[in-house]
Amino acid sequence: MTSNPTPIVVENPWERLRAFTDARIGLGRAGVSLPTGKLLEFQLAHAQAQDAVHAPLDVEALAQQLQKAFALEHEPLRLHSQVEDRAMYLQRPDVGRRLNDDSRERLQYAQTSPSRADLAVVIVDGLSALAVQQNSQPFLKALYQQFEQDNAEWQLALLAIVEQGRVAIGDEIGALLNADAVLVMIGERPGLSSPDSLGLYMTWAPEPGLKDDRRNCISNVRPAGLNMAEAARRLFLLLKEARELKISGVKLKDRSEDSVLEDKVLEDNAAASGATKNFLVAD
Repeated sequence: MTSNPTPIVVENPWERLRAFTDARIGLGRAGVSLPTGKLLEFQLAHAQAQDAVHAPLDVEALAQQLQKAFALEHEPLRLHSQVEDRAMYLQRPDVGRRLNDDSRERLQYAQTSPSRADLAVVIVDGLSALAVQQNSQPFLKALYQQFEQDNAEWQLALLAIVEQGRVAIGDEIGALLNADAVLVMIGERPGLSSPDSLGLYMTWAPEPGLKDDRRNCISNVRPAGLNMAEAARRLFLLLKEARELKISGVKLKDRSEDSVLEDKVLEDNAAASGATKNFLVAD
């Protein structure tokens, strides 16, 4: 009587938990090593993360996509930080936080309206151009729907796209666009299962030199993470609170899961139901 042969790959009883997470758990083993298939998957994910960091943003394609999708009267502003190349971007975060002279002049020339905007939206390549390329249009669609469904008036500044930028570059842009708040949509540092993660950073009263404690952050916005509709809902509630309280960052609590806050938004909309809905894009 012969016994069953020992399997080449020993399965891990925790493997069934992999259905609930992208984390690398329950991979099994082959001898003292990982199974070949799992090792190759890891190497592929590592390569994808590296590609996401170094791949350039196709600004032309993104600008055209956004202008067509939202019928923008003006093409998005194309701006650039003081970074000269990708190596400098990775080694000098401080240089990526400020606009170069040409972009600053272009922004000042484009800002012809003396009135204040409620929000400036700034799209920045960051550490994953892939995240920005794939997720900007779907997220903005969900966010604009939040504005359209709200009875309060929201006026947006000119949309801007920045190459080789960091989060804080939005402070300078928001100030130059005369905006009460700025939203920076930026490619986050890729993980080994998330090369396409988009980060959202909202700041009230933007100006150069602000610290990170003045920002509210929503991260992991992507199809396999926080979906677009939920991310837009959370950000919109933060914007409503920021506009009412004139604050952002650590002083502004994220109450997006608080039903009381959502009820308040519904009540405000109901009270203003007689008013004409307004969703404006600044000239």
